Amino acid sequence: MTDAERQNRSLTILCFGLVYFFWGSTYLAIDIAVERIPPALMCATRFLIAGLLMLAYCKVKGRSIAYPRKQLFRLAVIGVLLLVGGNCTLAYAEQYVPTGLAALLIAIIPLWFLVLDTLLIGDHRISTRGLIGLGLGIAGTAILLWPELASTGKLHRMQFWFSLALLGGSFSWALGSVFSKRWQVDSSLSTAGWEVTFAGLGNLVLALLRGDYARVTWTAHGLGAVAYLVVCGSWIGYTAYIWLLAHVPTSKVSTYAYVNPVVAVFLGWLVLHESVNRFILAGSAIVITSVVLVSSANVKTKANPADMPAVAVARD
Repeated sequence: MTDAERQNRSLTILCFGLVYFFWGSTYLAIDIAVERIPPALMCATRFLIAGLLMLAYCKVKGRSIAYPRKQLFRLAVIGVLLLVGGNCTLAYAEQYVPTGLAALLIAIIPLWFLVLDTLLIGDHRISTRGLIGLGLGIAGTAILLWPELASTGKLHRMQFWFSLALLGGSFSWALGSVFSKRWQVDSSLSTAGWEVTFAGLGNLVLALLRGDYARVTWTAHGLGAVAYLVVCGSWIGYTAYIWLLAHVPTSKVSTYAYVNPVVAVFLGWLVLHESVNRFILAGSAIVITSVVLVSSANVKTKANPADMPAVAVARD
């Protein structure tokens, strides 16, 4: 292994660690933020601050932030799919769904990745072990949803419908991620800055349409949670995620959706005193098993490596 390969491998491990931990903790921060700040307004505030500061930093450092109109449109599509369709849906759902359960439901993302990667890109095929892991992930999701499916109470019905919305949000997130890879969007800070900024604008439009400014209460806890989401969720976590998309097969990147729930369930229990019942324990065990299978599965590439950028054929 050359020095460049070792450096790339070390950076890959670091980025996975950042995404695993910080995005797992953002479920707790989102739950705290939406107690007094409407979800769309919270997302708009978070992403506009993060995105504009990222672009300003690039400008100060002399990095180009100018892109052709077509490229900006693509960055807008990716940002809206990831951070409006995916993240804003999560923020709304966390008003009714416990943080740990929300994170575990989003673990369905690897299935969407596999399907969309095959249909829209078509250059990756996961092995039988990976398919078994994805199947276990679906089974774990069904177990997690069972209490809501079996309940007839109003609150549990709301949890059920917002749980289904999370599945739709995870599809939006996976679609945006696959478009990012298909359009070969680079992993620079400036492209991430534009995506986050466009997402902030999309969430701002939604917040204005819903009249969020008339219902918001700015508190120290809420602002602190938003600040944490800006720094740890957007600057650190999102930048690391975009880098991984450019260097690692999407089926591998998607494993963050299986690891984040472990962090989210623990923090939800520790800080918010959320209950951890037998369904969550059983579902978590199955989901964790599935991530081991998916992350250790071989990913075959159909395209000729000679026709692809070096980073696209890197494997961990």
